[in-house]
Parts: sequence; C-alpha cells; structure tokens
Amino acid sequence: MRTDTPLDSLGVLPSRDHLPATWRDVPVLDVVVPVHNEEKDLGPCVLRLRDHLTRTFPYPFRITVADNASTDRTPQVAAELAASMAELRHVRLDRKGRGRALRAVWSASDAPVLAYMDVDLSTDLNALLPLVAPLISGHSDLAIGSRLTRSSRVVRGPKRELISRAYNLILRGSLHARFSDAQCGFKAIRGDVARVLLPLVEDTGWFFDTEMLVLAERAGLRIHEVPVDWVDDPDSTVHLVRTAMDDLKGVWRVGRALAVGALPLDRLARPFGDDPRDRRLTGVPRGLARQLVGFCVVGALSTLFYLLLYSGFRTFTGPQAANALALLVSAVANTAANRRLTFGVRGRDRAVRHQAQGLVVFAIGLALTSGSLAALGAASGEPAHSTELAVLIAANLAATVLRFLLLRAWVFPDRGAAGPGPGAAHDITPADEPRNAR
Repeated sequence: MRTDTPLDSLGVLPSRDHLPATWRDVPVLDVVVPVHNEEKDLGPCVLRLRDHLTRTFPYPFRITVADNASTDRTPQVAAELAASMAELRHVRLDRKGRGRALRAVWSASDAPVLAYMDVDLSTDLNALLPLVAPLISGHSDLAIGSRLTRSSRVVRGPKRELISRAYNLILRGSLHARFSDAQCGFKAIRGDVARVLLPLVEDTGWFFDTEMLVLAERAGLRIHEVPVDWVDDPDSTVHLVRTAMDDLKGVWRVGRALAVGALPLDRLARPFGDDPRDRRLTGVPRGLARQLVGFCVVGALSTLFYLLLYSGFRTFTGPQAANALALLVSAVANTAANRRLTFGVRGRDRAVRHQAQGLVVFAIGLALTSGSLAALGAASGEPAHSTELAVLIAANLAATVLRFLLLRAWVFPDRGAAGPGPGAAHDITPADEPRNAR
C-alpha cells in the first residue's frame, strides 16, 4: 500500500497508493462498534449501520462488535446478529476499556481501513464515506469527525459543550494539539498506520483517542477532519467527571513523556514519507527560519536572566567575577533551552557532550564580555553600573551571531543532510518496534 519511489529532482514526494477499485479479497473497511451493556441499542445500531453501508459504500465492508466485558445480554444479542449477518462479527473481551477494545480489534484486523463509532450513532452516518475516503485514496493517515468546526451541526446541552471545548483548549495549550475534536466517537485510521502507531498508545480507556491523535500529529502523520452532524444521546452512560479526571491524568502523562523525550517518536516520525517537511532542497539550510526565531526568543530570555544574575552577583563581588558567574549559569540554561526549543533535540542522548560544547561557546562569550569590561575599566576607571550594563549588552549582541553559527554548525549540526540519522524518515515494521513501546 506504499509507493517507495525516492524523491526525484523535481521534489516529488513518495505516497501511499489509492486502493484499487477491484479490491475484493478482504473487506476494505472494518467498522468497530465498542459496547458495554448495550443490549437495548446494539441491534438497532447494527441494522442501521449495515443498511447505510450496503446502500452507500462502494467497497466490501465488515462490522465488528467489540464487547467490553458486558454483564447483561449484550453478548447474546451480538452472537445472534453475527449468526444472521455475513458482514458482522463479534469479539468478546474479558476486561473493560474502549481503548483496549479498539487496540485488540484494529491490531488483528486484515482490513486496510479501520474505523469506529459509538453505539448510540449520535453522529450522522452520512459523514462516514467522507471520513474514510481520504484514507482509501492514500491522502491521509487518520480521519476524525469534528463537532467543533464552524460547519458542524450539533445538538447538545451547555454542560457537555463547555466540557468538550474546555478539554480541547487544554490540549491545545498543554500538548500543542492542532486537531479540533479529540473525543468525538467517530474516527478512522489506515491499517498500515495502525500497526505502527498503536503499540505506542498506552491508554486503554477514553483517553485512547486523544493519545493516538497527539502521537500521530507529533510524528508528522496527516489527520483529516470531517465536520459532522451530531445529536447528544440523553441516555449516555459516560461518567463525565471520572472521564474528565482520567483524561487530565493522560494529558499530564503524555505531556511529561514528550517533554523528556521518553517516547520513541524518532522511530515513528513520518514513516510513510509523505510529509512536506521531508522535502530536500539542495543548498537551502533546513529549518533555518524556525531556528532563528527560536534562537532569538531563547536569547532574549537568556539575556534577561543573565542581567538579573549579574546584578545580583554584583552586590557582593567585583564586575569580572559577577560577569563570569552570571554567564556560566545562564550559559547552561541557554544551551539546554536551545537544545530543546531551537534545534529540536530531545532525550538525554549526547546531552553532556552538548553542554560541554556549549561551555566552549560560553568561553568565547566570556572572553568578549570580559574584554569589554576590562576595556571599559581602563578607559573610565570607576564606570557607573548603568554604563557596565550597556557595555555588556553591546558585547552580548556582538557575540550572538557567532554563538548561533557555532550552535548550528558544531553543537547541534543537521545530521540529516549527511544521511539517515536518529530522526530520519524510514520504514518501520512490527518487528522493528521499540521494546519500551509495549
């Protein structure tokens, strides 16, 4: 399902193939309906879904009922439906958890496109074909229904509306998510993408969707959003407070893992090679504009931090000692910040070496600023404190360009230009999955 053609001289990106119109060996689409104690709604849901797919979907399909340890008659209802419909199968799980059910069914499915929807069918089924079409065509990797776009039509109470929007604001602020609706029970993913991505998703409950989308987005996969018509189910059994608390715990866990580089996203990043960021243009430094912006922001904050330290140290020591101490402390913080924010280096690998190289850059800055202070002292004798600060600012500005060049070319060089490196795009098979991802 992938075209492995390398980038040619015109910069054409490799992409996944459109599924052939004659695909008939296995169902193209496997729609999973996770249920727990849904004996009342399961039958009408399955019948309505099968009727819609039979009328509108041009490929073979399958409906899979994933029973999450139901204690009512749901297993019997599912078994009866499966016996009467060739397109339906029933999977029984001994433990609860929507995420656990989706992982189990999606991982074992042979369909090239996988989807799921809630049993209450709150989402209008007319959005199903637009949801899966970009995955069939190879244009996108995942697709989600969104209740929060301008063209969506949603009927629900103010409480759920507030919680949903607040949750997505939290995701945007804390995890920098760009997708609009994490929790709509209407999503799809390509089977080849799922086999690579799902082993990295830890959550087994309601946060499963969010974690999957955040990791996919961080890995450079393409997420397609479909505006949906959605009517709230007044009989929903979802416990809002408990679910919200579990989601916030998941946000904290994923955010912390991303911050410390604990997730092996370098093994996952753009594994299918269709992200424009993989484009190689000879003679043009990659990411230069973004790095300059990051370096300027870090530099401004570091300069402010340095001046505050210098002013503090200057109260009990001379200008040279105060300058050396302030520059040393701010240099360590500056190197760490530039490592993470400007040059995108995550994890602990080579961190000590980077700090050592940063200290060499610090020595150059120390020589420039100390030399400036020495020249000022020789010329003025006892200069005013404001004059010292002005000279130091000028000296730091003079050293900034040299510092950026040294950081970019020596401390954090772009190793991707010389060949595949830790973050280079490459194929991943299930056998290649990192051991700590399970």
